[in-house]
Formats: sequence, C-alpha cells, structure tokens
Amino acid sequence: MRIWFELTNSPHVNMFAAMIRDLEQDHEIIITSRPLANTIDLLDLHGFKHEVVGLHYGGRLTAKLLGFPVRVMQLRQFLAKRQIDVAISQSSFHSPGVSRLLGVPSIYMNDNEHALGNIPAFICASKIMVPEFLSLGKLKKQGANPRKVIHYPGVKEGIYLWELDARLSKEGGWQRKAKSRKVVYVRPEPWTAQYYKGKRNFLDDLLLGMQDHVDVVLLPRGKEQSIHYQKPQFSRIRVVATALDIADIAPDCDLFIGAGGTMTREMAVLGIPTISVYQDELLDVDRYLLKVGAFAHKPELMVEDALRYLELTESRPPNRELLEKGKTAYDMIKNEVLNS
Repeated sequence: MRIWFELTNSPHVNMFAAMIRDLEQDHEIIITSRPLANTIDLLDLHGFKHEVVGLHYGGRLTAKLLGFPVRVMQLRQFLAKRQIDVAISQSSFHSPGVSRLLGVPSIYMNDNEHALGNIPAFICASKIMVPEFLSLGKLKKQGANPRKVIHYPGVKEGIYLWELDARLSKEGGWQRKAKSRKVVYVRPEPWTAQYYKGKRNFLDDLLLGMQDHVDVVLLPRGKEQSIHYQKPQFSRIRVVATALDIADIAPDCDLFIGAGGTMTREMAVLGIPTISVYQDELLDVDRYLLKVGAFAHKPELMVEDALRYLELTESRPPNRELLEKGKTAYDMIKNEVLNS
C-alpha cells in the first residue's frame, strides 16, 4: 500500500511520527511538506525523507486564496505518477482536494472549528476525523457531511503523546532536569494563521519582566518571529530558532506559556504547569481541557501572575485518561488508513 502523508505545519510531524514509522515497515510512505514554522527542521530531526512542495502564502487571506489552487496543482503534479492508495493529513486544506483530483480516498483530520480551510477540505475528503469534543453542529456549518464524520476519543495531542510517554517510561520515565533557576518556555502567537485575529508581540513586556526572576526560553514560529526576538532588548532570553523535541522540552520546563494551541495542549496533557494566553475564542478542545483543570487561561497575563502561578503550581504526572484515549484514537486512525 502506498500512503501519502501531507505534513504542512510543525505539530503534524510529531503527531504522525510514530504512525509513519509503524506503517513504513509494511507499506510505502510518501511525505510532502511546505516551509512553515519549524516543519522542515522537525522532519529532518526525525530523519524523515520528504518532498517540499510549494510555499506558505503568509497570513493574508487574499494571498492564501490565490495560493491555494497553485499548491494543489503542484501537489497533483508531484503525486500523479506515484499512484498513491490513500492520503491522510491534519489541517492540510490541500490534501483532500488533491486526492479528489487523483481519484483516491483521503482522511482529513482537524481540531480547529474556526479554520475556513475546513470548508473545501470537508467537501473533498472521504472521511473526516475530529476529537470527541468537536460538535457535529459546528462541522455541519462548514459543509461537513455527517456521514463522513468519525469522532475519535480524547484530544489530538493524545494520539502521539501516549507513544512518547510509553517509550520514556521504559527508559525510566520523565526525569526532571536539575537546574539553579526555574525555566519558563514561551510559544508566541501564530502570526500567519488565517484563524488568528489577536494582537502581535503582546508578550514582549511579559518576557522582559520575567527574565530577572527565571530563565526564559522562547520558541518562535519561523524566521520572521525569530528575527523579532533577536533584538538587543531580548538578549537575556534564550531564543531557540531550530526545532526542539517534546522529550527535550517537557523535563526542562517548570512553566509553559502558550499563545497558540497545540504545544499548549501538549504540555498540559503531560502535566506541565501551563498558562494559555491565546487571544481569540478558544476551541472546543481547549474548553474541555480548561474544564478538567489541565491548564489556566489568562489572556492578559502579567509578570506577577505568571510568577505566582509558577510558585504555587507543581508538575503533575501525565494525564493517563487522555493518553489512554490517545492510544485508542491512534489505533482507530491507523485502521481507517489501512481499510480505506
């Protein structure tokens, strides 16, 4: 079987890494990517052979709309002679359309009910797989046929974090790193995401205020954001311009502050004290995690509040319920791929 994975953003690499390694033992895997955030770096970090196809067209909706058919045709041209049997992607709006043109089944996964790209993806996909907390009513508003929809248990992050947790448990579990000062990791806002309408650079004062009290590690989303945080006023903040593995971040992180979604949920599921400063309306999956106390949501976070939260909140064991659900979801998704 020839299986096409379309990995177009950093979180997709971690999400599918274990499944790719699992499936490639008996099947041929084709991976396409595009230059967005840390996607290429992560693929190289995992040692995955992949083909960079097309560009990312930035944050402007008009540019995205104009670039969409261009990349669809580029992908179609690349895949035309490769005779794929099935396609799977997370939040790649291009993949279902390309698959429809090629006449092959596609599995489209998404956990963001605010993304406009869901509309063409839902129409073209053979199957739509979403977390159990994403309501069918919201999917139908974006054109999803209920007969295509499959709800998997838990949250997207559980699909791959269960494997990482199981692997590290065999090696002695999550070992906290010894250090002289607390370490706070920060993931800024997604500048280029169509769905993001919040403020830019709103974390700057928070970062500068915390650096006297803790070690701050900033994880920028791509080159433009990295350049912003290379300015002299941020010289005491460690800016990691290359990709870091979750297994490197979690044991070193005493507090995670996230202005986006996926990495915030990753740390929360792993039991790391986590504060979301996301500026827009939260997703259904985030509302669920807030309800069970997995993280705090403080859009107007001040330095004093962050330091107090760090002092009062201890790391917990990973959320076993969500990890067990993630393993079930992993098996479900793998079976859908093989039976398409």
